[in-house]
Amino acid sequence: MATRKLYAGAKLRETRTRLGLTQKDFAARLGVSLPYLNQMENNNRPVSTTVVLALAQEFGFDVTELGSGDAERMVSDMREALADPVFSDPPPLADLRLAAANAPALARAFLELHGAYKQTHERLASLDEALGRDDAQTQQSPWTEVRDFFHYCDNYIDAVDRAAERFGDSGAPGETMRDVTRARLSEIGISVALTDAGKLRHLDRRGGVLYLSSRAAPETQTFQMLMQLALLTRDSLFEATLDLARFQSGAARDIAKIGLANYYAGAAMMPYAAFLAAAQECRHDLEILANRFGASIEQVAHRLSTLQRPGAKGVPFFFVRVDQAGTITKRHSATLLQFARYGGACPLWNVHRAFETPGRFLRQLAQTPDGVRYISLARDVSKPGGSFGAPVRRFAIALGCEVKHAGSLVYADDLDLSNPAAYEPIGISCRICERTDCHQRSVPPLERRLRVDPDARGVLPYEVG
Repeated sequence: MATRKLYAGAKLRETRTRLGLTQKDFAARLGVSLPYLNQMENNNRPVSTTVVLALAQEFGFDVTELGSGDAERMVSDMREALADPVFSDPPPLADLRLAAANAPALARAFLELHGAYKQTHERLASLDEALGRDDAQTQQSPWTEVRDFFHYCDNYIDAVDRAAERFGDSGAPGETMRDVTRARLSEIGISVALTDAGKLRHLDRRGGVLYLSSRAAPETQTFQMLMQLALLTRDSLFEATLDLARFQSGAARDIAKIGLANYYAGAAMMPYAAFLAAAQECRHDLEILANRFGASIEQVAHRLSTLQRPGAKGVPFFFVRVDQAGTITKRHSATLLQFARYGGACPLWNVHRAFETPGRFLRQLAQTPDGVRYISLARDVSKPGGSFGAPVRRFAIALGCEVKHAGSLVYADDLDLSNPAAYEPIGISCRICERTDCHQRSVPPLERRLRVDPDARGVLPYEVG
């Protein structure tokens, strides 16, 4: 297989700017000529092996950051946005890759503009509800803005992760995270009590009592305690992180703070170094990790997808949670696989079948249209209401990675990884999936001509050229 050339001009410029060096000085430190550096920064030439080694030796740079994850992610997002029927003649894929690599700020601005358009379009579609509202702004949805913030941070926030790790490692031998958290809350004047009230968590600031639902699982109670502790004691850290994010609205900032508190809670329950070592030792057995760290299967899967600390990265996983309608409610990918920004996931993906087999792990070998092969693990994570008649929240999660990492997963041991026929074809979104023979296709693919034969009908009412 041919080696993929590495184009990372934007990352090189960003590194040079951060170091405060001119192109001439940077070229000298890297041992290349000024014209050659200029060509690499403008993606006219790939980054050479000499430059990669110099970045590591001269500046201690984590060369894995030069990977094309951000650019591929952005290309996928732009392709999906351009699949909107409002664009009658979308640009070719090569142009999108050039924009993502050479002008990432412009590409992000386009995505924000399209998000604002969709927001406005949806409001106009329900005009009777939108009229008279004070917040009818043509800006990106706060939820979408926060989702994209974590998405483009690789779902890893270094300062928050390290602070949570210090707290998670602070307990005495044999002391549980629940005990450590309860003791820390007590030190700041907060006691913990269980209640049958409907709320999962409620802080009575005046009375100094944190109420937790007695119906919640123990790992959920611990997580909620940690989250509340983070909001009470790590506000300055969260505010500094939010200042750097530059959200467009106060609502997005408020949502992101809750997201950071959630992040802190998961990272404290599963401290980075200890969790990474345990994951490698048990070969990412989710049940072993859940028992060892007092966490749920979903919490463990989500945490595995965040192990992207520079210099100490874990297996690059994708993680997604869907509801019964197929709508993606959580998503992250440290792999080349990206998820649809709007709508649901590919119906051929095993995450949708997890609802049919509750309590069991489903394994799938899959291949995306770009030829990349993955191993995907899916399971339902439905959340009972805790009493008769209480509603059950039904979700399923998927965790996976490229097949080249399959040796690190206990779930891959008896799979026939070398058999091409074992890999099921999956995509991202029908509009940007180029497969012509998919029996589950809902809409035609972008940039393809259609043939309609009135005298013949196959699985689809048209043929893709």
